[in-house]
Amino acid sequence: MHSQTEKGGINNMLIIDSKDCENIDKALKKYKKKYEKSRVLNQLRDRQSFTKPSVRRRTQVLKAVYKQQLANGEFADK
Repeated sequence: MHSQTEKGGINNMLIIDSKDCENIDKALKKYKKKYEKSRVLNQLRDRQSFTKPSVRRRTQVLKAVYKQQLANGEFADK
């Protein structure tokens, strides 16, 4: 299913199985949902600029700390 492009990237084809009697709106809705699940847009945004691994790790740690504080209820009084 994956094919290499000229620049070395990977192209993913989204294939939607549609029946003859299926409405075009339903097929389009299936396509949009499948496109969103494939996270193509997120990959494009990530590739627009390079982030250093240390910065990526730091943001992951800060996100984890925030989630832990939410779970502990430390932000409930604000």
